[in-house]
Amino acid sequence: MTSPAWLTDRKILWLTATLKDRGLTDRNIQSLVRSGQLIRLRRGCYFHSKYWNKLSAEAKAPHMLYAHRHSTAARGVWDRTYSHTSAARVHKLHLWEVDSLVHITSVSNVSDSSNAGHVRNYSALLQPFEVIRKAGLRVTSVERTVVDCARIMPHKQALVIAEHALWTGADRSVMLKIISSLTGHKGVHRARKVVANASALSESPGETLALNVIRSMRLPMPVQQWAVSTRHGAHRLDFAWPEQKEEIHARILTVPRVALEFDGRTKYFYYAPTDEVLFQERRRKKALTEEG
Repeated sequence: MTSPAWLTDRKILWLTATLKDRGLTDRNIQSLVRSGQLIRLRRGCYFHSKYWNKLSAEAKAPHMLYAHRHSTAARGVWDRTYSHTSAARVHKLHLWEVDSLVHITSVSNVSDSSNAGHVRNYSALLQPFEVIRKAGLRVTSVERTVVDCARIMPHKQALVIAEHALWTGADRSVMLKIISSLTGHKGVHRARKVVANASALSESPGETLALNVIRSMRLPMPVQQWAVSTRHGAHRLDFAWPEQKEEIHARILTVPRVALEFDGRTKYFYYAPTDEVLFQERRRKKALTEEG
């Protein structure tokens, strides 16, 4: 059987009930799966291979999350909360080099035999303020998500999540409250360090990682998002040391103002024609140099 046109026109998660409403039978669906035209994500959940095979692992993760939700709901399981990196994806927090597993927190951590190897279960009694509904899913709050991720992840990956959460308005005091309530639990010291180091001014994972390198080198900590007025208007610098001084032979000398920018691929290819971006960057650099 060949996929009908309506099935190949949409990049969505298809449920068995929806496919049947469109006229397909169980036999048709099985035929499409066997021929590789439909990818079965979980029982009753499918994605067309035309789109699925082009997605990165990170792009596939949200679809796996919704497939898991539909599959468990069909079995009458409703009391679980998506947490850790799964919740981070729902909150649209920046992620860097993390797994694509489905993470679930519930009162009991008894594993579900249908979870296979791509689901991680955690046992915890979540407080009402630590759970919200978003995008049709029951997930941990942003603050609880940051703490949970920081407890199990390497420092840099957790810092990327924490700084983006703070930048988008998460409450650091609530994170600290959650950490205090978990005293004695595994990973709490790690989470406390992440939240203490996290800046609320980093606008990208690259800036988070750059700041972490600066901190590890024991350099003077910079001012983030430093505003500079130039003849071409105001510009914000990712990192700046506007008043750095240095002692040389008992004399205090003012070092020329120093700034550091983190530029990734996105800047040059996603928001404007590359040649225009390069032109504006050169003009910006010249204007900043003129200001010292």
